[in-house]
Amino acid sequence: MTGRFDVEHVTADAATLHEFRPPETPHPTLVVGEVTAPALVLGSTQPDTHADPARAVAGGYEIVRRRSGGGSVWLAPGAQVWVDVWLPAGDPWWDDDIARAAIPVGEAWRSALEVVGLGDGFHVHRGGVESQPWSALVCFAGIGPGEVLDGAGRKWVGISQRRTRDWIRLQTMVHRQWSPADAVDGLLGHEGPDAVLAAAVGEIHGADVLAALIPALG
Repeated sequence: MTGRFDVEHVTADAATLHEFRPPETPHPTLVVGEVTAPALVLGSTQPDTHADPARAVAGGYEIVRRRSGGGSVWLAPGAQVWVDVWLPAGDPWWDDDIARAAIPVGEAWRSALEVVGLGDGFHVHRGGVESQPWSALVCFAGIGPGEVLDGAGRKWVGISQRRTRDWIRLQTMVHRQWSPADAVDGLLGHEGPDAVLAAAVGEIHGADVLAALIPALG
């Protein structure tokens, strides 16, 4: 446990990590996930027809589905920092408003990015979902509540959300390396990534944002 959060580190395939739940506890919990194999993860509202199973087999990765978000997310070992923030009912950050509930987590991520020296022009998006080129296919191409952007409009931190009356699960992620080619490799109906998609996302490279994020969360 660190601060007010329990912290768990879980290494598994993408499907298992998306279905993982921390042990029943009244404490807010951070689950740091590390994938063991590459996967193309479709969003909850994304049709199966967006994915190309033949390309997935040829590329040696899985196609799985999560229960949150709209567009797809590409995952690979070591390519992202994935932190699920679990807030129990009654937590000070609990908010019945979906957009407002994401703001404190986004602010913690913004602070962590600045602490590790990635810049000082970051801000948290406080509006609703904004569609952008590619966002119907690729989650990181769009903008949602609580997500962290830089002054150039690049998205650094993605946040999606699931909730019951007992828990809010905020799934958050930042790319260590952003590969637009991998992001669209298993998707149908595209001609490959363009300059817009390539420039849409920030990447942290070797920065240890996790060490800065945990204290920023309190």
